[in-house]
Amino acid sequence: MSERKIRVLIAKPGLDGHDRGAKVVARALRDAGMEVIYTGLRQTPEMICEAAMQEDVDVIGLSILSGAHMAQVPRLLELLKSGGMADVKVFLGGIVPDEDIRVLKQMGVQEVFGPGANTKVIAEAIRQAVSSER
Repeated sequence: MSERKIRVLIAKPGLDGHDRGAKVVARALRDAGMEVIYTGLRQTPEMICEAAMQEDVDVIGLSILSGAHMAQVPRLLELLKSGGMADVKVFLGGIVPDEDIRVLKQMGVQEVFGPGANTKVIAEAIRQAVSSER
């Protein structure tokens, strides 16, 4: 029996309307054999958490270019924890200052990828994070 595919939710929290990078990553993860659900633009942390629960995902990939990462990500992590989904791995892509990356990782974000990140590196980071749990 084959192992269940990794399920990834790609979300665009906040008011940022630029989703090309999120769509590129979603396609690359599908091509890498993962099941990908894309929530679309302007999602709240509550909407993302609800979708993650309904879709039974292993990973949430957030794309934030608006600078709202220090408001959006902590709220999502709080909701995941209170909803019994603290085991869902959270990755972040976007424009994030180095000092914020350290803080986000301390909060529980697995990895932060900047513009131009190699999609194969992203897929491998997700595989490693999920395989450590299975």
